[in-house]
Amino acid sequence: MPFAFVFPGQGSQSVGMGRALAEASAAATGVFSEADGALERSVSGLAWDGPAETLDLTENAQPALLASSIAFLRALDERRSAGGEDRVVPAFYAGHSMGQYSAMVAAGVLELADGVRLVRERGRLMQASAEDGAMAAIIGLDDDRVAELESAGREAGVFTIANRNSPGQVVVSGERRAVERAAEAAKGLGAKRAILLPVSVAAHSPLMQRAADGMRTILEAVAFRDPMAPLLANADARPLTTGDECRAELVEHLTRGVDWVRAVEHMRDAGVDTFVEIGPGKVLTNLIKRIAPDASAVATDDGTAAGGLRDPFESPQE
Repeated sequence: MPFAFVFPGQGSQSVGMGRALAEASAAATGVFSEADGALERSVSGLAWDGPAETLDLTENAQPALLASSIAFLRALDERRSAGGEDRVVPAFYAGHSMGQYSAMVAAGVLELADGVRLVRERGRLMQASAEDGAMAAIIGLDDDRVAELESAGREAGVFTIANRNSPGQVVVSGERRAVERAAEAAKGLGAKRAILLPVSVAAHSPLMQRAADGMRTILEAVAFRDPMAPLLANADARPLTTGDECRAELVEHLTRGVDWVRAVEHMRDAGVDTFVEIGPGKVLTNLIKRIAPDASAVATDDGTAAGGLRDPFESPQE
């Protein structure tokens, strides 16, 4: 069956992620050790022991999440190899926001060490570009009212739709006054809830231009290879098939939105009927079930399975 690997972004991190995996898998342990060495600090300690307020800092959450996601992938490959099964290569790789870096490491575009170093710098640059930014989750708004929401926000300042996560769920981003105006307008447009998020970074908005410029310079010095299978761009789900396209994506997606609905629909239209979430949590699995209820979506993170790892190609799927 055609399947895709999807990789979660910031927000899926939690203290303890990957600990059971590393205790059960030499391959997972190796990933965390390589990440620790690349950053010359204990990424594994942050992931396993926190504290949460330190792990949740953007510059810490992103490398810890990338290392944890790749640990899940390598542990899955290790388990399949031990059972005499071949490594699996999906029809597509897709990452949600920072998950693009995890997807590129998985697809062979980036080395793991480069990936964790890059997302640490990405986090630092994003935080430095905050400048009174804000974000809000808008829940239960009809899709045909999103354009009105966007207009309301832009009347007050820099504003954009940062994430289109599933039908009826968007995240908005921009200057604080514009986000607050949009959150107020959302209620009048029929949204069930409008929640200001506890962040100061206006991710996926024009306010990230300085961060994008900084990452462009950093990425120029890093080797990018062509992916083993296409990745999908965050903003418009176009396939990325070369290393140069992948490098450009990591600059562009800082100032443009993540249309996760479009990405899932693109893969579904291409024949994908199984989506496998590689990494901590089940955020993307739950979103995909709402976007494509006729498809199978399964998370590899399963606390009831040996080592916390579920093999989606052997276990019954949800």
